[in-house]
Order: sequence, then C-alpha cells, then structure tokens
Amino acid sequence: MKQQKLSIGMWLFAAVSVLMVSPVRADVIKQSAVQLKEVTNRKEFITDIPQLSDIQHPYTSVKDWVAQENKQNQVIQVTGVRLSPTANGLEVILETPTSDKLQTTTKSEGNTFTAIISNAQLHHKSGSSFRSNNPTAGITSVTVTNQDANSILVTVTGEAGLPKVELFDSDSGLIFAFTSAVSSTQQQPQPQKPRTDKPSSGIPPTKPSASGSEPIELVVTGEPEGSYNPPTASTATKLEVPLSNIPQSIQVIPRQVIEDRQVVRINELTDNVSGVQGSPGYGGLSSIGNLYIRGFSQGSENFRNGFRDFGFDSPRDVANVERVEFLKGPGSVLYGGGAFGVGGVVNTVTKKPLSEPRYEANLTVGSYNFYRPTIDLTGPLTSNNSLLYRLNLAYENADGFRDFNHNESIFVAPALTWQIDPRTKLTTEFEYQRYQHVADFGFPSEPEVLRLPINRFLGVPGFSHQELHSTSITYNFEHEFSDNWRFRQGFNALLVGGNNRGIFYNSLEEDRRTLDRYASQSPNEEQENYTLQNEIFGKFNTGPLSHNVLLGVELARYKYSFAFLQASVDPIDIFNPKYDAKIGEFTPSYASKYGSDNLGIYFQDFISLLPNLKLLAGGRLDLNDSSNVNPLTNQTTNEQSNSHFSPRVGIVYQPSEMTSLYFSWSNSFNPQYFSRSRTDEQFKPETAEQFEVGAKQEFLNKQLSATLAFYQLTRQNVLTVDPVDSRFSIQTGEQRSRGIELDIAGQILPGWKIIATYAYTDAFVTKDNTIPVGAQLIGIPHNSASLWTTYEIQKGNLQGLGFGAGLYYAGEREVQLPNTFKLPSYVRTDAAIFYRRNQYKFAINIKNLFSVKYFEVGSDGPYPREPLTLLGTVSVEF
Repeated sequence: MKQQKLSIGMWLFAAVSVLMVSPVRADVIKQSAVQLKEVTNRKEFITDIPQLSDIQHPYTSVKDWVAQENKQNQVIQVTGVRLSPTANGLEVILETPTSDKLQTTTKSEGNTFTAIISNAQLHHKSGSSFRSNNPTAGITSVTVTNQDANSILVTVTGEAGLPKVELFDSDSGLIFAFTSAVSSTQQQPQPQKPRTDKPSSGIPPTKPSASGSEPIELVVTGEPEGSYNPPTASTATKLEVPLSNIPQSIQVIPRQVIEDRQVVRINELTDNVSGVQGSPGYGGLSSIGNLYIRGFSQGSENFRNGFRDFGFDSPRDVANVERVEFLKGPGSVLYGGGAFGVGGVVNTVTKKPLSEPRYEANLTVGSYNFYRPTIDLTGPLTSNNSLLYRLNLAYENADGFRDFNHNESIFVAPALTWQIDPRTKLTTEFEYQRYQHVADFGFPSEPEVLRLPINRFLGVPGFSHQELHSTSITYNFEHEFSDNWRFRQGFNALLVGGNNRGIFYNSLEEDRRTLDRYASQSPNEEQENYTLQNEIFGKFNTGPLSHNVLLGVELARYKYSFAFLQASVDPIDIFNPKYDAKIGEFTPSYASKYGSDNLGIYFQDFISLLPNLKLLAGGRLDLNDSSNVNPLTNQTTNEQSNSHFSPRVGIVYQPSEMTSLYFSWSNSFNPQYFSRSRTDEQFKPETAEQFEVGAKQEFLNKQLSATLAFYQLTRQNVLTVDPVDSRFSIQTGEQRSRGIELDIAGQILPGWKIIATYAYTDAFVTKDNTIPVGAQLIGIPHNSASLWTTYEIQKGNLQGLGFGAGLYYAGEREVQLPNTFKLPSYVRTDAAIFYRRNQYKFAINIKNLFSVKYFEVGSDGPYPREPLTLLGTVSVEF
C-alpha cells in the first residue's frame, strides 16, 4: 500500500526533475516590471517586448543549457564604485566591462531602495565595501558592499521619500540613476543629453511614451506588486537572504494570495502550503497556531513578527497581515523550546508604515449574513518622511453555517516608524482585538457523526459563548554601527483576557445516538507573554570565506491562568436534537496557574565557502524555569528547571544560479512541566530531530520557483501510559514522520499566477505502551495537494478582468489514537472573478463551489467545514 502512495510522490519528483533540465529558457520572455511616470527629458533606447509567437528555444541540447548556466554562474568583478550627481538626483555606477551579465533583483521598503546582484563581487580600492553619506540633495546614504562570496548588496536611502530609479548598461558599468523625492517634487526637470546606453538586461524594458517630450520613469522592483513568489524571508535565519540560499524548506504566503483568495480566517492559508493541515482552535476559534506541520501539532503556538504568539485563546485578524512564512522542520535553534519546534515555525509578518501615502477601504459581504469592512491608511506624518504611520481597522459581524452560531470582531492596529537618523530606526506597533463568538466544539470522536448534517449544533444555545480581549504592544529598534555591523532590540507584550463557556462531549451511549455531555465555564482566563530580544548582526571575511553572523539573547516570561467550573447537562440525541436541556449547579473542577521564565542565547553563521557553496550553522542554549500551581489549593503541582542546546547545520550547493541543492540537520525540544512520574521525578524535555534533503529550482527568469524536499522527523521522549499505574506516565514513547513535499509558486506569464503543492506524509507511532506501533497520527493524510491560480487580462477593452480557480485534495485522516475511524478524503473547488479599474476593484469569491462535505480534525474531534460560500468585495484605493 505504501509503495502505491510513494509512487505518486516519485512521479512528481520525476516531473520536476524534467523541468529542471528543460531546454526552454524563460529569460527570453521579457516581463515588464516597470511603471511609467514623469521624471526627466531623457530619450532612452528601449526595445519592444516580444510576442509569444516570437519566442525561440536558444538551446538544442542539455549540454548547451549546462554550458550556458555555468557561464551565467561566473562571478563578475566590480572594480569600482563611482557617484555622479545629476540635475535631478544621482547616478551610482558599478564599474565593470560586463555589466550586461549582472543578475539584479531589487525591492523597496520605506525610504530605502535595495538591489542584490547575485553573481558579482566588489573589489574596490578601499576594500569590499563603499559608503557615501549625503552625496546629493534628497539622498542620505549610498552603500555598496559584498553580501557574501558571490553577491553585492546596494542600498540607497532617500531623505524625503523613496528615490525613483532607472537601470542602464553602459561601457563603463551598471548605472543606477536615482531621482530623489526632493528633486522630483521641488525642482523643475532640467534638459539633459540623450542617453546612448541601454536599460540593464537584468531589468525588463518597457515602451517609451508616445510623446518624445514626455519624460519617462522606470520604477524597478525585484518583487513586483502582487507577486506570488517573494524572493526572501527572515523566519529561517533572521537574515534577509534569498530563499534559494536557505538549506531548509520555507514557504511564504504573500498578501496577494490572501486578497485573491479573499481569506478571512488566517488558518485558511494552510491550503497553500505542502505538508500543513489546518485545525480548528479552542471552541472553533480561528488561529494560525492550531496546525499540523509534517505530522505534528503546533500546540496553538506560533510567532508574530518573530515574537512568540500563543493562539490558544488569542484570535488574530488578517487585516494587517503582510505575509505568513512557514518554516518546516524544527525551529528551536532561533526560537527556543515549545510544541511549535517539532514540526515547524509559522511566523506572521504584519504591514509596516510606507513613505508613499496610500488609503484603501474594503467592504466584503457574503453568505450567512457575513459583513466585514476594513480600512488601511499609511503615509508620512512629517515633510521629510522621518515619521511614518500605518493604521488598519476591521470590523466583522457574521452568522455561521452552523446552527445558532454568530461572531463579532473589532480590530485596531496602528503602527509608527521613526527614522531617527540615516542609521537608526524605531518602529512601534499596537494591536487590539475584541472577539466574541459561540463556543462550538464540532462533533465528538464517534463514527456516527459522519452521518450528521454539517450544520448540526450539539451545544446549548444561549450558554455556549466565548469573549476575548487581546492587546499586543511591540517595538523594534535598529542601529547600524557601520555598513557591516548592526544592532537590533525588540520587545513584545501580549495580554489576553477571556470568559469561556462551552459544552464538552463524553461519548455516545449504547444506543449510538444519545451523547453524554457536561457544561464548563472559566470566567476569568488570563494570559501574559513578554519577550525581549537583543541581537547583533555582522559581516566579515576570514581569508576566502565570507561570514554573515548573528548573536542573540532572548528573555521571555509566559503566564497563563484559568479556573474551570463544571456542571451536569442533559444528554442530547445527535440525530434528533432538542435544545431545551437544563444545566445543573456549577462547582470547581480544575484550575491551574502555570508559566515559565526563559533565557535563550543563540548564534548563527551563514558562510560562503565558495561562490556556489554555502554553509549555515548555529545553535541555541535555553535555560528554562517553569511551574504549575493549583490556585484553588495554592499547591505547586510541578516545578522544574531545564537546560537544552539545540544545534542546526545545513549546506547549499548551487550548480547554477537557478538551481540549489541542500541538506540540513536540525533539532528542537519541548519542556514537559504538566506531568511528573509515578516516583515524583520530573520528565526530560521532549525532543525532535530532522534530516532533510531537497532541491530549489527557479524558472522563467526567477518569476517561478519550486522547492522539493525529502525529510525524516523523529519525536522522542513522548509521554506514554505507565504500565504499573495508569494514572501516571513514563517517557518511552516515540513518533516519526517522513515524506516528500513539493511547492511551486510564481508567475508563468504576465497576468498568470500560480501556487501549487503536493505532500506525501507518513506519520506514525514507533514506540508506545498502549498505542499499537504503526498507528497513524491524527489529522494527517498520506496524500494531499492543492492548486490556486489566477489570470488577469493585461490589455484591450477587458484589461483588469481576471479569474481564479482552486482545487484542494486531502486523503483519509485518522481521528484518534489509538486509531478507531477515519475521516473520508475530499476534493474541494474554489473560484473567483474580479475586475480592477483605476483605483477600484470588484471581486466575487466562491468557496467550496460544489458544497463538498469535509472535515478538519481538532483536539476535541471532527469539525465540519463550510459548504458553498459566496463573498463579494468592493475595494477603493486613493
């Protein structure tokens, strides 16, 4: 049976391997990533964009392709940096006779333009870096430095805003022509001599304006607006390095996917990541922490902007989410111990203030009385752009497809960025959310529930209710000591309070239709989480080796308290429910006040051994003091101290600029302070170890990327029932997950975007005293796959009209350990149609087009998901 399942993964692996050596070169498809605006009277030589019918295959054999790739992979020497002021700004010239072969990707953030040249090294007379402060009006700094052994980092910071930029090839080198915000807004354009150089071959050209007297501005970006394929992510290394350089599988879901799919629950994003399954939160709460990654539960733990964010009773709105990064595999090397460290780390990155004013309003209405308006405002507060703001507001009011369900949410998230000086920046963020909803625990873990209608509610109307208040305060302070060394300090405080009332299930009686239940309430739950991070980043060389190092110290404190009261409640007939049950008198049931203090010291070195060979090594030492107190009796039920070191090693070999092959070994740990042994001894931390090999391939001039990963992940020191006394546990259990994962994301043609996944996961018990060896872990399908794609018409009368379609498949999943019954497989279909015109966008999203009946697996049992759902959205940006 496993051989049949494995064959699917091997077939996909073969398909990707064929793509990797395909003779079709996509770099001949010139894709426009530029926007036309006024800036100067220059007349550039610009070529036309070819039609698809003009595309030729430049290679006749694999040998030709390999030869060309090796040629492109050569590191080009940049022998000097020259600055040349112009009437409207500044030219930065990287001196090299082969500028047309430089491979350049760019991005912008705030007032700073950044370019990475991935196949060059700077050998300037003053060394491997160049910096100039205030070289011209409106430009505060220009920095050119070697990022590693085969790439150059160029950063240019504007004073009053983001400088506009054009790129040109010339006989003297690669030219970055900057127009400062001061020049473009306060000065009249001055006539200039026509240029004879060409736009850089690394940047797609565009046609000139119709009038020769009309100035042209080329706004270049390495990650075009609306991209499905972000080139970098910080979660894996805390460094802004290309994803292709990271020896571990990491997938990034950008804002554009969130908008195109009209995601309103953040855990919907698991559809677009291989090896990740969604799971309902406590009482049906939507939280990104309630996930299964590579077979193992996250335990409601995740991260937000690099700070730990417990999702057990901390809902999160999507209104201020910029992207979500999924690092698959143990993450304790940078983030410490916890349940999240076993299967992976999920880090949500929020929207930051921008220097260009932008104001956006959205209104979404849909099925089940869904109503959701949002506002996103950003821009400068001062004339010199030293102080920027952003404000996200959201309100939601909806019934659900489940009987008696309702939710209401208010979300406020302001943020400020203060550019204290060209090398110093402070960003503060605040989030407040008030969320109330019907506490709905789905269905009990009984096979009979598969015959129930998915809208069936098994709680008590009017009683089942949750109300939560969440407040988060964050600041990030950054200072550059020099071009190569910088310091960061970050702080986050998360405070959550809640009142919870719900109906919990026991089991069906002998008639297999009467469900025993009990009522529970916790009137004053409190959660506090404080984190302080201090980090130093540095770049230096030791002989031929280039180092990019990180040293960090993290202090964290976590507290959580609750006191459950319990009462009897009448049973319910699940096939013919009556909602007139009486609830008995509440008495104290279970209470706990637990928490931990943690000190983490971590280091990491990203080393370029050769231009195409990179090594990532690091480790983290955690010192943890934890306690668990019963507030009803004021007795300490458990108190312990742990120390643990978590290493990670990975290596990346790049036979060409478009291909990366990698191997990694990583570890994690999770303290066990909720239980003690029969002999009153504390348990060792649960540990996990992963081996992973994989390949990352870029296609279509880096517009499309694919990651293929093979892994084995083993979880040890798992608690299992003590054979002498079943009231206690012993620490001899072991579980293992191994599989294949494929993720593809990006743009195939202008306007055609895609994000697709496949995963084969075999997650099972390898050691246990009561659970049979070989039992499958809950909620994990052997095979799962997804596809989301959109196409937007690029020209003509229908320009701006677009369509989207999605397919999502999950195989059978176990509901319990030991295995008792499975949830059936399913294929779900989504669709969308949208229209953009000027500053307006109109969209209709159809989720579960054919109203397929399907479930997710939660900690309390199967949870049915939405049938056919329609959402209509109107957006305006001004």
